[in-house]
Amino acid sequence: MSRLEPTRQDALNNVSTVAAKPAKRTMLRRLLSHHELATLLLLLHAPIDAHAKPEIPTLREAGLVEAVPSEAAGAAQIRLTREGNAVLQGLGLAR
Repeated sequence: MSRLEPTRQDALNNVSTVAAKPAKRTMLRRLLSHHELATLLLLLHAPIDAHAKPEIPTLREAGLVEAVPSEAAGAAQIRLTREGNAVLQGLGLAR
């Protein structure tokens, strides 16, 4: 066999090289609860008050929602991020 032909050892080396690379970082590290999904659906249509739903802090930590200044008396509102929209698009629900 000539050296230009791949050997079994070459194939094994390629597999170990591929396995050593870190996995692509995924957006979600856990499944969303039905309450969190419902909150994302509410945000699909319009921003809501930052204190309206108890799921907001968890969704902010996940990077699915973000705070935006409100026009009324400085009260913060929450809207979807690109990642939040991507989650809804994955479910066939986003615009």
